[in-house]
Amino acid sequence: MALFGFGKKKEEKKEQSCCCGGICTPEKMAEAEQEKAAGGIKVLGGGCAKCHELEANTKTALAELGIEEPVELITDFAVIATYGVMSTPALVVDNKVVSYGKVLKPAEVAELVKKVRA
Repeated sequence: MALFGFGKKKEEKKEQSCCCGGICTPEKMAEAEQEKAAGGIKVLGGGCAKCHELEANTKTALAELGIEEPVELITDFAVIATYGVMSTPALVVDNKVVSYGKVLKPAEVAELVKKVRA
């Protein structure tokens, strides 16, 4: 009889590579870093309404600035993690995180794009 757990064999714990439960494999992280290396304008988020609103506002701001460039919506959390973003939606201009955690208005997006690309 094992009183208070004494005398019982300890169960071996499975080691996980990280806190995500194995989603962030080395291959997946390498792929995410490669995707991050591509410049441009990106919106990072889980695909919620706020993320889509920031994407639309970014497209509006680019049209007002006369910039014909695609806006990429990234919903892959492995890629988002490579940017170090903990709060979405986030806006990335030329691999630089310029905003996170809020939905920017088109005028605010335009100002940030001008600032980064000046």
